[in-house]
Amino acid sequence: MTKIQPNSNEALIIIDVQNDFCIGGTLEVPDADLIIDKANRVINKFDEVILTQDWHPYDHISFASQHKDKQPFDIIELGYGKQTLWPEHCIQGTSGADFHSDLNTQSAKLIIRKGYNRNIDSYSAFFENDKNTSTGLKGYINEKKIEKVYFIGLALDVCVKDSAMDSITLGIQTFVLEDLCKGLSKQTTDDALNIMNKSKIDIIDSSKFI
Repeated sequence: MTKIQPNSNEALIIIDVQNDFCIGGTLEVPDADLIIDKANRVINKFDEVILTQDWHPYDHISFASQHKDKQPFDIIELGYGKQTLWPEHCIQGTSGADFHSDLNTQSAKLIIRKGYNRNIDSYSAFFENDKNTSTGLKGYINEKKIEKVYFIGLALDVCVKDSAMDSITLGIQTFVLEDLCKGLSKQTTDDALNIMNKSKIDIIDSSKFI
């Protein structure tokens, strides 16, 4: 099999590989830690590596603890649409918000912090959940003349999916490395893969690189 050799107009975007989403975290994604060794091998293939980092204030609107009589995974209606309520996670300055210590972060050219606005959640690497407020990533991609992006990380059925969907909508050639992502459940992961496939996002695996 011919391996992909990324060039300067291609970027790897690593979504939220943070302690609170890994083993023992407050919003643990099953088997999240299993992607890290292989992810590091793929990271080494890219000159342009971008990290995203959930970075919530302690009283973020997406936390179930901020809503009376609500529990994690309840869904409420907010001004920008439906909002799933989450356990407290990735609070600014806590160890839970740190990147997993085994992840190679040294190669990153850019870190996009998201979810720091108390009153709106932010799944996508490109936009907050109002789908209007930009994170600045598109401007960076334009400046660097990046035409093709590859996504890995957590969770496939939430932030990876939303990032990839925004990417393809913005006209960027978009790939998701399925084996270097993990989702919250099999059903929601299957649903997310189905949505992305229908949107012309290319679902591949890391064997294309390593």
